[in-house]
Order: sequence, then structure tokens, then C-alpha cells
Amino acid sequence: MKHPLLNNLKLAVLYSSFWVFVSVVLAFIQWFWYGVGFGYSLFFTSTLFLSYAIIGSSIWFTIQNNTFENNTWYRLLSYHLVTATIITVIWMYITSVILKIFIPGIKQDLYISIPARAFIGYILYVGYVVFFYAVTYYENLKDKVVKESELKSLVKEAELHALKSQINPHFLFNSLNSISSLTMSDPKKAQEMVINLSSLMRYSLKHRQSEKVEFCLELENNKLYLEIEKVRFGKRLNPVFDIDEGCQKALVPNMILQPLYENAIKYGVYEATEPVDIITRCRYYDNYLEISISNTYDPNVINTKGEGIGLRNIRERLQIIYGNPGLIKINDSKGLFIVTLMIPQT
Repeated sequence: MKHPLLNNLKLAVLYSSFWVFVSVVLAFIQWFWYGVGFGYSLFFTSTLFLSYAIIGSSIWFTIQNNTFENNTWYRLLSYHLVTATIITVIWMYITSVILKIFIPGIKQDLYISIPARAFIGYILYVGYVVFFYAVTYYENLKDKVVKESELKSLVKEAELHALKSQINPHFLFNSLNSISSLTMSDPKKAQEMVINLSSLMRYSLKHRQSEKVEFCLELENNKLYLEIEKVRFGKRLNPVFDIDEGCQKALVPNMILQPLYENAIKYGVYEATEPVDIITRCRYYDNYLEISISNTYDPNVINTKGEGIGLRNIRERLQIIYGNPGLIKINDSKGLFIVTLMIPQT
């Protein structure tokens, strides 16, 4: 870890300003209280405290090599006692030399003030130790928060990848079944479906797991999926779209709609003998994109119990991306199944 005073200009300025302020205040007190000349007092206090400010900054390096994690408390205490003594002696010697040079006749006063200056030196050392330990703790805490954030991001990405990988095999399996049924009866249609399937898989692999895409792009790729399925189901599958113009550029998680269409086909079209409308409506208001996909089904044939893997998948993705699993609403009125997504746009 770099020295905080060398690595942070703002902290270095505040540090220097603090010791200048202390020197001026103490000089003023000596002048006002003891009647000592202000110039003399200012030079004396500046020599003492500004020199310690320079020498004391080296305490950082002693702390970096002697932490609570790699030392016992009595060993650490002994180390700091020896270090404090050495630094205090060096500080007293340097300040004495400077004061003797610029203030003749002060030698006797310096001799008398040795105990007081030694006490001040130890007190300042303790203050520096507390300060630098606090800075070290703060910097380590920041690093820990950053690393935890990076770890959470990796975990989130892995969860999204796992959820999305549940969609692709299921979707691919259904599509290949559709293509297989056409290879003998209508090779041209089978070729068209392969091209559509290729476009869909390219779209799926192109984007990251948490990436958001424009709604128009997401819808266009899902229309390819419906075209593939329409070849299989013919007139029984009738996609209907009611999309407001303001929805086109809104952002949605990629591959969020495909499980809804797959669910509508599985439970609405498979057992149907009459055309089934799969209606997609989209509205934009209050910074939310409201997408609803509805389909009719025969309640006497279909017995749904809870959510299928596709709907659970979407709920979990919304929880991971937006932190709110309640952004998907399901309404089953025994014959009409409606799934509504509320996608935040802020």
C-alpha cells in the first residue's frame, strides 16, 4: 500500500495545513499568555511541530511492516516503544540543532525542557500510530469493498449464465423437432427454419447475460421464433402484436420474451383444435415498459400447477438484474393466461 501522504494530494495539503495551524495557535498562546515575542514563539513552535510532521510521516512504513495480524500485542507494543524512543531522540536532536543556530542563548532553555519535549514526542508518536492505523484500516476496507463488489458481479454473471443456459437447450430441442418434421415433407421450409434458427442462436450468443437490448430488436428475434413454430402448428398459431411506437427504443434484458412465447405455445396451442391468438401488447408509462403476452387455452385439457421453468427463469433473471422479482405478474383466469412484465427504464 502506498504512503497516503504521497499518494493523496488532498490529504497531504490537509496534513500540512493542520501542523501550520497548530504551530500558529501555540505561538499565539505563548505570545498572549507568557508575553514571549510572537516572532520568537512562531519560529520555536514551527521548528518543533513542522519538523515532527516531516519525521513522523515515516511512521507509516513501520506500521505497514508491523500489523496486528502478524504480531502478538506485547511484541507490537515493544516494537513501537523502541521506535518511539528512536524517533523522539532524532526529533529532539534535530530541533535542538536548528534552534541553537537561529536562536543564540537558548541552550539552557532546551536543556531544562528535555523532559517536556520527550513527553510531547511520545504523545505525538501515539497520535501518528492511531492516525496511520486508521488510514490503513480505511484503505483495506475500501479494497475489501471493491473486491466484494467484483466477486458479486462475477457471481451475478455466473447465475445469469446458468439461467440463460436453461433456455437455450429447451428452445433448440423444440426448434430441431420442427425442422425434423419438415426435412422430408417440405425441404424448402426446413431450410428457411434452419436460417431462422441460426439467426436466433447468433442473437442469443451475441449479447452478454445481463445486457439489455432495444425492445424492437428483442421482438424482431422472437418473431423469428414464432415463424419457426408457425410452420409446425399452421393456422392454430396466430401471433398478434399491439405495440405502441414509444416502446421501440426501450431497453429490456435480452432473451427475456422467448420463454413467454414458448410457454404460450406449450399450454395454449399444443392441445388446441381452433386458432389461438398469442397477443403481445406493449405500453410505456411512468418510466416502465409494460409488456403483456396472453393466450387462450382449454382449462379442461391443460392443468397447470405453479410456474414452469421458463417463468421461474424470468423471475430469477429480473431479481438478479433489477433486484425485484415482482416485476413479472401472472394472471390465470381459467381459459385466458396473461403474463405481464414491468421493465424499469431508469
